[in-house]
This record gives sequence, C-alpha cells and structure tokens, in this order.
Amino acid sequence: MDFFDVPVLSNEIVRLEELSEAHHDDLVDAVRAGEIWRAWYTQIPSPENMSAAIAQRRAAHAEGTTVPWAVVDAASGRAVGMTTFLNIDPANRRLEIGSTWLGATAQGTGINAAAKLLLLSRAFDDLNCAAVEFRTHWHNRQSRAAIEKLGAKQDGVLRNHRIFENGTVRDTVVYSIIDGEWPTVKYGLRERLGLRHEE
Repeated sequence: MDFFDVPVLSNEIVRLEELSEAHHDDLVDAVRAGEIWRAWYTQIPSPENMSAAIAQRRAAHAEGTTVPWAVVDAASGRAVGMTTFLNIDPANRRLEIGSTWLGATAQGTGINAAAKLLLLSRAFDDLNCAAVEFRTHWHNRQSRAAIEKLGAKQDGVLRNHRIFENGTVRDTVVYSIIDGEWPTVKYGLRERLGLRHEE
C-alpha cells in the first residue's frame, strides 16, 4: 500500500473522495453556513478562497507531501468539508490527520467521527501505521474535545508554535493514537456510530 494513494473510503454515514475542483460549489455552501471561516483560531478557506485552497491541497499531493479528501455526506451526496493526511512519514509508519473542517450543518451529525473511523482504518489497517497524530490550536476547544472523544491521548503542547496572519500566536496541542490502542478506539467509534462490529 502506498501512503500517498487517495482511495475512496466509505461507510453508511460518509464518503471520502479525492478532493477536486468538482467539490468547489458544495464546499462554498458548506463554509457559508455560520461563516465558519471567520473563526480566529483556525484556518478555514473563505468562499472567495475555496478554489485556491483546493488547488493548494492538490498541489501538495502532487508534490508528495499530503493526501487530501473531500468529506461527502452519504445521505445528501454533497461535499461538506475537507480532511487530509499530512506530515506523512512512511519510514517511521506515522502520519497526521489534520487540516480538517466541516460546515456548520454537518457538525454534530456523526460525520466527523465516521470520517475519522475511515481515516484511522486506512492508517492502521491498510498502511500499518505505528501512530497517528492530531494537532489543534490550544483555543480550539471544540476540536480538542472532538479529538479526545475519539480516544486520542495528549502528547504535549508546542508553545509559540505558529504565528497566524492576524498576529496571534498558536500554541499547538498534539495528540496521538498508537497501534496498540487502535482496536479499542475502533470498537468505541463503531459503537458510538451504531455500526455493526466486524467479525
């Protein structure tokens, strides 16, 4: 298995497919609801910058640094967000799941947990990862709570890690799930989502 392949990943709740310009209009609609791109502690593309954001993620994939997906609501067939494998390190069997955002109407619906189940299954079951990392802003309480609810454990905080365009400084909270924890994390996610457990 190649760490940089972009297979379609799907379950009853969500489908992850290679991010492309075809997702543009759905993603613009997704960010408009609640104007989520205005949050100061995260970096979500605005409607005007969506094409550039898609192009940037696709270029990073072509350069062999990331793997970008569109998050598609299985019920509606519409793209409702983006997610990415990044900081990919095949030699050490590690990667990060990040640069993730969901439109306001998709939040709290189970789509995030269902997408993370697919991404973690890809990382641990297909790619034999030893660890999967998550990173978020110290002040992004919603993201931190969602990561912890997955079953990830906090590794630490990178102080003064990044300077944002608005002049604020991000302390980055680092979490991970390791391979020995994955069976329990997977069971918990499937239970939470009401999905049948695999034999």
